[in-house]
Amino acid sequence: MTSSATVLIVEDEVPLRRFLRASLGSAGFRVVEAGTAQEGFSLATSHNPELILLDLGLPDEDGVSLTRRLREWARMPIIVVSAQGREARKVEALDAGADDFLTKPFGMNELLARLRVALRHAAQLGGQPSPVLELGRLTVDLARREVTLDGQELHLTPIEYRLLTLLAQHAGKVLTHSFLLREVWGPGHVEHTHYLRVYMAQLRRKLEADTTRPKLLKTEPGVGYRLKDD
Repeated sequence: MTSSATVLIVEDEVPLRRFLRASLGSAGFRVVEAGTAQEGFSLATSHNPELILLDLGLPDEDGVSLTRRLREWARMPIIVVSAQGREARKVEALDAGADDFLTKPFGMNELLARLRVALRHAAQLGGQPSPVLELGRLTVDLARREVTLDGQELHLTPIEYRLLTLLAQHAGKVLTHSFLLREVWGPGHVEHTHYLRVYMAQLRRKLEADTTRPKLLKTEPGVGYRLKDD
């Protein structure tokens, strides 16, 4: 998958851009680079990369604003890489259309893993939607509305099922609190995060062997939740 994937890096820090170019190139990616938002937008339209790595603190435009502009037409995964690690900025970027968020400094192995997940998810969306989602030990049969873990059927409430199917359909991607509340309970409930805490705790009790050390359903503190896609 990576041998034919083009990654657009939009980053104004030249040393970091060089490091990313070398590291991603050695991992089999083709790399194009931009140091400003305007250059990044232009390269995104001309090269149509499979994935975009985007810094928020660009000299000519905020990265969140650029994400919104890209999402008017682009569907490739956007992974934000930024030193601006405040929860509010993460939520803002994800709600604007980013698929993932990494806070600087970060490990290259983690970045590569996030890239692989994003590309795998994009490839699944590019084909015919599958009625059966296979996520390691977890299987979600959308047609039959059945969920199994290690081959054993899980009995979920309607809200638990809706939450899990949303997470499964976006596996590997962080879904923000506001997105989940809006999709499951409606736009009038986006502030009711206590609903999520209750139902995610219930889901964890059914999915995880140890709810204090979850392996499938991950929390991004202050931001949202992610279902592991490996």
